[in-house]
Amino acid sequence: MTPVVTTIAEVRAAVAAARRRGDAIGFVPTMGALHEGHAALVRAARAAGGFVVVSVFVNPTQFGPSEDFAKYPRTLDADRTLCHEAGANLVFAPNAADMYPARSVTFVEVTELDRELCGPRRPGHFRGVCTVVLKLFNVVLPDRAYFGAKDYQQARVVTQMVRDLNVPVEVVVEPTVREADGLAMSSRNRYLSAAERVAAPSIHRALLGVRARAAGERDVAALEAGLRAELEAIPGARLDYAQVVDAETLQPVARVERPVVAAVAVFLGTTRLIDNVVIDT
Repeated sequence: MTPVVTTIAEVRAAVAAARRRGDAIGFVPTMGALHEGHAALVRAARAAGGFVVVSVFVNPTQFGPSEDFAKYPRTLDADRTLCHEAGANLVFAPNAADMYPARSVTFVEVTELDRELCGPRRPGHFRGVCTVVLKLFNVVLPDRAYFGAKDYQQARVVTQMVRDLNVPVEVVVEPTVREADGLAMSSRNRYLSAAERVAAPSIHRALLGVRARAAGERDVAALEAGLRAELEAIPGARLDYAQVVDAETLQPVARVERPVVAAVAVFLGTTRLIDNVVIDT
């Protein structure tokens, strides 16, 4: 079974030993409650060769005061099994006191890219993401780090942080893994009731619809209006946002003249689901 370590010293020692053997280091940062989407990231890291580390840490600084930090599922035993089966060499499961020592006052923030989508709706979220990801990079010292495309804005923000701060890590973004009916895999899907689970795949269908319409319709306001209408028609759905933004800058655009991303956040009951599709010109 893949070993689990809990201290920074242990993971650094394991990584140093792997480097002495000539291994490259692949890294998959997670908050646990792992599913097939995470397994795909681990397998991608395994396929690239070397020594694969998976972190499992529910990061408190990326949750708002009214969000689900306390009830976020913590399933380390099951996570360890998934990591083992997917080919990870080590699971790093630190505690909050090690990751955020007393009187920690330093944070990392990527501006501009948090102005739209989840940014204004989750104040401080991406600051927390960037801070913990950079801390984990500094602990694990990976050559490559793997993220999923479902969290498009997160992957874009982390990529920008790595570029701007000259972090010697290659960020690899893997395609979204979906259930057979199209629902993007997420740790939060387990919160859905039976009726909500039946309705949830309509989110992806609405995104596929806007991508199909974009082949002929280039006006973003019209595309967004159609997307909102489809999402609002989902039984029990409450729309948080539905936007079509520049795929690189994440800023609003008037027309589809270069690659854009259609990104949505939808509440089904109390569960907030996000998804996206990239629309190439």
